[in-house]
Amino acid sequence: MQEVYDFLKQCGTYYLATLDGTQPRVRPFGTIDLYNGQLTIQTGARKEVSRQMLAHPQVELCACSADGRWLRVSATAVEVPDLAAQEHMLDAYPSLRGMYQPGDGNTQIFALTNGTATFSSFTAPPRTVTF
Repeated sequence: MQEVYDFLKQCGTYYLATLDGTQPRVRPFGTIDLYNGQLTIQTGARKEVSRQMLAHPQVELCACSADGRWLRVSATAVEVPDLAAQEHMLDAYPSLRGMYQPGDGNTQIFALTNGTATFSSFTAPPRTVTF
């Protein structure tokens, strides 16, 4: 899991796919954290992406590094209601504090559980890890 976190953190931006009814939705994300041994992401509870993950928790994300490697992660998004998780994420991304505050009813953390991550490139065979 540390390797997945490090790759996503290095990339800065990754693309998160959710399901909206029968329609896939993909958008850029930038928050990634390790909290209590879980890989976590952050969004706003008022956003469509939140409603989509609560209704259909199976998600995928994809990130590309500058050196031509990419990572695909399939996981189950599980809401983490801990205020400490919100604090931890916002400490890692202080620029978000203008929009989010722990306990504001909008800051929302999801753990990526039952994850399968595949590291790929055009020059090496894919390598898969689970978490």
